Amino acid sequence: MKRLSRRGLVTGTVGLGLAAGVAPAMADVLSDRTLTRIAFGSCARSDKPQPIWDAVLAAQPDLFIFLGDNVYLDTRDPEVMRQKYAELAAQPGFQRLKATVPILAIWDDHDYGENDAGADYPMKEESRRQFLDFFGVPDDSPRRTRDGIYTSHVFGPAGRRVQILLPDLRWNRTPLVPLELGDQDYDTWVDRRAADGKSTPGPYMRNPDLTATQLGETQWRWLEDQLSAPAEIRVLGSSLQVLADFAGWEGWINFAHDHQRLIAAIRDRKANGLICLSGDTHYGEVSRLDVNTPYPLWDITSSGLTEVWPVTPPNALRVGPVYREQNFGLLTIGWEGGSPTVLAQVRDVHGTVQLEQPIRIGDLVV
Repeated sequence: MKRLSRRGLVTGTVGLGLAAGVAPAMADVLSDRTLTRIAFGSCARSDKPQPIWDAVLAAQPDLFIFLGDNVYLDTRDPEVMRQKYAELAAQPGFQRLKATVPILAIWDDHDYGENDAGADYPMKEESRRQFLDFFGVPDDSPRRTRDGIYTSHVFGPAGRRVQILLPDLRWNRTPLVPLELGDQDYDTWVDRRAADGKSTPGPYMRNPDLTATQLGETQWRWLEDQLSAPAEIRVLGSSLQVLADFAGWEGWINFAHDHQRLIAAIRDRKANGLICLSGDTHYGEVSRLDVNTPYPLWDITSSGLTEVWPVTPPNALRVGPVYREQNFGLLTIGWEGGSPTVLAQVRDVHGTVQLEQPIRIGDLVV
């Protein structure tokens, strides 16, 4: 593996340091820095105020993960893309974050280029270049030449290793399947359901085609290999919800083969200690799946940094309430004792904890 310099992360005064003699060399970046607090979030419009950064910085994270919709490009015009990134760069809170906290980022549809876009989006090479340039990814990074911007990082020495996995769910994604609504459009259908007091799922359904995919075969082989790497804790940072069943919007559940293949890969590769983080939804929630899984799977959804969704879609795996205000997520890792613990939280714009889920890593064992 080629070890990358700390330029592989956006960082200011916080040095990362590279681990010496770490093997196997599978991650894009290896760092000997132990992580104890990982903040994360998604869905931030660059033309809106972003007061939430004060609360993020007050939490004193060791790392911040952008989970997608980090800006809203929604264009095929490279100049508009540049303008949107310039707006984010000018946000005072983001400037303070960049100066003090290492940043990792993956994209979702709006910073990929267009709403719900997939493999057929024609400007994805330009989007990739601007995204990676903005987040300070080195020119020789494999993220610039792969079939997508997916990446992995490993932090910490043996016994305290945290693997960060960021798959790309856009570059290779096959088309979505729209919900069958008869002769009415989606907005009319939603209004009728709301009038009847029913929940309001999104406009998509499961794709019955087992060849349909979000990742593509090359990325799948990469992800399966990554799940074999040694780590005490694994964080799968997904731009879309991994577990939610069934919101009707974009998510892993729409692609049955991908969803089952992920669970099988965790089992087959004995990928212990994996926790999912996700964004996209414009609300925060916690999901749990413990049927036909190698161990209980958790998905902590934090969205959005500026955006709020007005209704609550269904989710059969939801644990506890939904938080529908601006929010960010925080994982606090306890390394002391015989087995690590993780306290997963969703916090509001003032830093107040709104959702909380303790997780024992010792329970996440194949």
